Amino acid sequence: MSLLDPAQGFFVRAADAEQLDLHVQTMQLLADKSDTAGAFSVVRGTLKEGADGARPHTHKGSSELFYVLDGSVDILASETVITATKGDLAIAAPNKMHAFSATKGHIADLLILFSPAIDRFDYFRLLKKVVSGEAQMSEVLASQERFDNWFSDSAAWTAHRAG
Repeated sequence: MSLLDPAQGFFVRAADAEQLDLHVQTMQLLADKSDTAGAFSVVRGTLKEGADGARPHTHKGSSELFYVLDGSVDILASETVITATKGDLAIAAPNKMHAFSATKGHIADLLILFSPAIDRFDYFRLLKKVVSGEAQMSEVLASQERFDNWFSDSAAWTAHRAG
């Protein structure tokens, strides 16, 4: 909920932001496409120790930025896995495969920004329904075009997560 006139900008208090418990991670919905006139969308993801964040995927029209607020996160960038820690920044360019998870034995607290914006809030709400048993993963797969979220496979990511 913005506390400013939309012509002046956007402001949301952390306490007022919608929070989604996805069991292994909490998503805090901060700003969606409609809040920023399409410039960007922002969420905060807090992952439990070693938890998966997102499986390998691409976005055709947006870059995805990861800023590590705390902990340690493994990020797939094409077919390379990097480990980022507090204060590090990583950006996945459009059409480049990426994924992320908390590094084994660590939590990860991330600010995630999409630019230009993607309507993401409904995507995370759909994931919440899958986690709670109210929806099926097939619904997420059917929504790939709507949310510009194209799932893929990565041998490098699979090997890294198994190791």
